[in-house]
Amino acid sequence: MTTNLYLDSAPQKCPPSSSSDVNPQYVHHLALNPPEISHSIPKHKDVKHRCVKFTVAAVISLLLLLLLAGVLLGYYFSSPCVHGMQCGDGSCVWESQWCDGVMDCPAGQDEANCVRVHGSSFLLQIYSSQSKNWRTVCSRGWSDLQGKASCRQIGYSRKTYFKSGQQQTDSKDGFLIVKSNFNPAASLLQQLVLSNTCPNNSGVTLFCTDCGTGVNSSRASGGQPASLGSWPWQVSLQVAGSHRCGGAVISPYWIVTAADCVASVSSPGDWAVYAGVVEPLGTLFNPSYSVSHVIAHEGYNSFTLKSDIALMRLSKPLDHTVSSHIGPVCLPNVGVNITDDQKGWISRFSGTVNGDSGSPYLMEAQVSLVDAADCNSSTAYNGRITQDMLCAREVEASGNMCGTDSGSPLVALKDGVWWLIGDCIRGQDCTEHQRPGVYGKIPFFLDWIFQQMRKHQDE
Repeated sequence: MTTNLYLDSAPQKCPPSSSSDVNPQYVHHLALNPPEISHSIPKHKDVKHRCVKFTVAAVISLLLLLLLAGVLLGYYFSSPCVHGMQCGDGSCVWESQWCDGVMDCPAGQDEANCVRVHGSSFLLQIYSSQSKNWRTVCSRGWSDLQGKASCRQIGYSRKTYFKSGQQQTDSKDGFLIVKSNFNPAASLLQQLVLSNTCPNNSGVTLFCTDCGTGVNSSRASGGQPASLGSWPWQVSLQVAGSHRCGGAVISPYWIVTAADCVASVSSPGDWAVYAGVVEPLGTLFNPSYSVSHVIAHEGYNSFTLKSDIALMRLSKPLDHTVSSHIGPVCLPNVGVNITDDQKGWISRFSGTVNGDSGSPYLMEAQVSLVDAADCNSSTAYNGRITQDMLCAREVEASGNMCGTDSGSPLVALKDGVWWLIGDCIRGQDCTEHQRPGVYGKIPFFLDWIFQQMRKHQDE
């Protein structure tokens, strides 16, 4: 059979396919504006990013809180007693426990300085832990019984108590009034109540010792011999029968002198005290007083003369009632301001009278206080005068007052009362330098003086 090639090669019609066999044809359309390509982060990555940011912020906040806590803790531990008052040993008590009549500090610092006498009128003031201020004590219900308790609280002995009085005062800070059922055995501070008023505004005046009176000096300004009884507080402190240094009586039991005076002779048994003498033969007609305690300031420095002050306690009290030639000088009350323009007086034992260099006579001279800046100038002491010192220069220079009689007093008269304001630690320089005399500043040492008096008041 012959094959028809043409027939065989002719195109053949395919059978129609079913709809299920038809594949969609891709038709490319050219868009005029091609679509933007999105680079968005998947959702799980966005959550992770936020978690990281939160963690970093939390860590930074925690570090800042720790830093703040560290600063606060550092301030707390570097500032003692943020929550109260500090005792001497570093321990603390609440502020409300200060001056409440209960001893909370181991050494009693919280109850030590709660009673004071203010100003030239000797107005009694007591610190109130409730109102946190000093208040004048109202005279209503006050008696010598409370007066003796107050003096003892300051540091004086009950045996040396002098008197209480009254004075009208305008106390804007209120008063303290004694309870009606006063108990002598209990603390005075627990037997006072706050009051905004006081009958007739009458405050208590307190004199723990009869001081600052009875001076009969000629008051000549230049250095000259003192008359008997002119400076009744002046004493001669002697060792082995010879004058060693001067001192001032501040109560029948206590003498203020200089630390450099007692530094090399600290045994009480080596000392004898003579009061009411102005010339060598005076010791023959006056009794000597023995010493029970010699107390030099613990901060005394022999090189810089810092804290050059000391106390002597007598074994028996001076009996100044039998002689007008013996009597205490007053320690300066808070509120008694001795200014640089104030005149003062110095007294010292010197052996230069009539050319006799071996016999000590009591000499006196008027002085004027010297400003600390002037005393510290390059022509004077060149910065060696510290806050616990003061300077004074003779009004009329005389060779009789040159040199040093350690411990001798510098006193000032103010409002009719003689106040002890200095103890001699360096005499006036009478060479060409003309440096003023240097004295320990008694007001600076008041707390220390009363602290020692309280410590030894019953011995």
